[in-house]
Amino acid sequence: MSELIEKCSAAKAIKNKLAVAPSTEKDRALTEIANALINNSAYILKENSKDIDNAILANMPIGMIDRLKLTEERIRAMADGVRDIIKLNDPVGEVTGITERPNGLKIGKKRVPIGVIGIIYESRPNVTVDAACLCLKSSNAVILRGGKEAINSNIALVEVMRKALLLSRIPQDSIQILNDTSRETATEFMKQNEYLDLLIPRGGAGLIKSVVQNATVPVIETGTGNCHIFVDETADVDMACEIIINAKTQRTSVCNACESLLIHENIAEKILPRLNKELTAKNVMIKACEQARKLMNDAVIATEEDYGTEYLDLIISVKVVADIDEAIEHINKYNTGHSEAIITESYKNSEKFLNEVDAACVYVNASTRFTDGFEFGFGAEIGISTQKLHARGPMGLNELTSYKYIIYGNGQVRG
Repeated sequence: MSELIEKCSAAKAIKNKLAVAPSTEKDRALTEIANALINNSAYILKENSKDIDNAILANMPIGMIDRLKLTEERIRAMADGVRDIIKLNDPVGEVTGITERPNGLKIGKKRVPIGVIGIIYESRPNVTVDAACLCLKSSNAVILRGGKEAINSNIALVEVMRKALLLSRIPQDSIQILNDTSRETATEFMKQNEYLDLLIPRGGAGLIKSVVQNATVPVIETGTGNCHIFVDETADVDMACEIIINAKTQRTSVCNACESLLIHENIAEKILPRLNKELTAKNVMIKACEQARKLMNDAVIATEEDYGTEYLDLIISVKVVADIDEAIEHINKYNTGHSEAIITESYKNSEKFLNEVDAACVYVNASTRFTDGFEFGFGAEIGISTQKLHARGPMGLNELTSYKYIIYGNGQVRG
């Protein structure tokens, strides 16, 4: 039996037991995991250093190495994230919307786990812990398939979590990882309808496209982020510059970083020279339209491709637009359905932007960097869904559940 089938079978075998696990036992298991992460940080960092060394030898971009790298602080943040999940209400078993029919039947909805969830992701080891613990809290068994660039880190993290489960009544096979990172195994994983109830890809555009095209298991797409900020003609320039610098440079390698900037032509002369100075001071390469470039001496000419690119790097595209309608049209053409923002002092324009921009998260006068499960109060997140079916935006515990109808009768038969 292959590793894949063995682990899929093991997950399926325990999913019904996990589905009825009491909240107290799940929280106990999560507490043991949080403690184990801290207590085994030296081992985790040792294994992570192997991945970092390999990444450097492979000339991986600095931004990608940053996504891969673990530190004592990041491990503590992982453990704190697990403890935050413990504090959240367990959605499993919640009954809502009970109504009584004329015949006396009482019908309601009850939240249930999805079952066995497969997650395919790339170079961020924190996803390993976030995904495993969210799935555990929502009573789902999880099979993780990380990228080869983080394999040592991921195996170490799963080993630590599985040992922690021995101190609880939660089955160890609730959390598993595929050691085989080959494309062939990944493709086979995408077709395990007999075992997997849901597949979630988390990573770059190439990974998500591959999963969507090859999977026969139901998929939730999580997001590439070509995120825009539109500076309206009424915007406060100081606020706009602060938000843009934060959204672009606070952490460049994440999907909620700003990649594209749109400027109303009536404010362009006021803000673009300042942005040119502040962005270049942060080592950001600016790719601008002809009109913007006249006001940004350090910019290079943008191409059509630049407007549709998720850079995940210190690069930003800039375009001057005639009005809010052109800005919205541009965003809806080039965005990836992730996060979009407007900087404005106009209530009318803010409402127009909120109503007409098609994205999972739409902001007024705030950085796109807030699209995050922690920031939204969901605890950790499984990813940012950029589709519209079942889940959209940061996916927390509720989005990892489904429901079933429960019907109470007292002898009714259908005539």
